[in-house]
Amino acid sequence: MTDTTRPLVCHIPVCPFSQRLEILLALKGLPEAVDFHVVDITRPRPDWLLKRTGGTTAMPVLLLPDGGVIKESLVILRYLDEAFPEPPIARRDPYERAVERMLIAHEGSFTGCGYRFVMNRDPAARAGFVERMLGEYARLDAFLRRHNPDGTFLFDSFGLAEAVFTPMFMRFWFLDYYEGFDLPETEEYARVRRWRDACLAEPCARQVSREEIVKLYYDYALGCGNGALPEGRTVSSIAFKPHWAERPWPPRDKYGRAATDHELGLLVEDAGPDQ
Repeated sequence: MTDTTRPLVCHIPVCPFSQRLEILLALKGLPEAVDFHVVDITRPRPDWLLKRTGGTTAMPVLLLPDGGVIKESLVILRYLDEAFPEPPIARRDPYERAVERMLIAHEGSFTGCGYRFVMNRDPAARAGFVERMLGEYARLDAFLRRHNPDGTFLFDSFGLAEAVFTPMFMRFWFLDYYEGFDLPETEEYARVRRWRDACLAEPCARQVSREEIVKLYYDYALGCGNGALPEGRTVSSIAFKPHWAERPWPPRDKYGRAATDHELGLLVEDAGPDQ
């Protein structure tokens, strides 16, 4: 694992921060320039990986053949864009690059809001989360209207900002499924909705599916992230086996009775002898 001749990205299952790296490489036509290794989040990090990262466990991490280690997905993203410079994905004009970075700076609050929303366990608090999520979209809408009001993307094509946000738009399919939340089809959100829909339609962003996200993130909808187990459960919804495609869809009502391991198809015997 550590003697690969190509850069190696270690990440957790269905990781949006790793997907943005895959999108970048797909845009460059270089999907095999970097190897990707999925780390089982339900188990302790392997010793060889902890040795390389200096004991830190955050993912993704890029391990270089010469022993170098790069952390933080946005840092890795920009490194890959520079290490494989053609075609460039980030804007090269200094002003446009600054605008791109200003939009990317909104990603942290946008992502955090969506994850807190899906992990909320108090039905009475739902309205507040809806309001905050709409506020995040409104800020993105205002930014896009200011810098490219009549366009589809931030600039003329799918670029670095889109590679950053698209995995989050995909993960927020869990808000649609578990919270019945989506952007209202009103003029107030028309610009950001146009951007989001174009990002979701990008052919280079096909690494995950709605079904995969909804099934693997069920435990998040119960307030348990990063492989933590809900009360009464023995297998995480992010477990490698049985494969997510072999499992039934989880219940949509996240505030009602939680499904069992068996109901979620998470027990190996549920998948049958050939799985």
